[in-house]
Amino acid sequence: MLEVGTKAPDFTLPDQDGNDVSLSDYAGKKVVLWFFPKASTPG
Repeated sequence: MLEVGTKAPDFTLPDQDGNDVSLSDYAGKKVVLWFFPKASTPG
């Protein structure tokens, strides 16, 4: 788990069209990361 104020590590994930997108693609820009648990799972 990251501590408040810690920079997120670079990662690459596919977008809705299957194109790879990396956090580093947005270097120098403000980015909001939103994580949520998978639907219908405990927690």
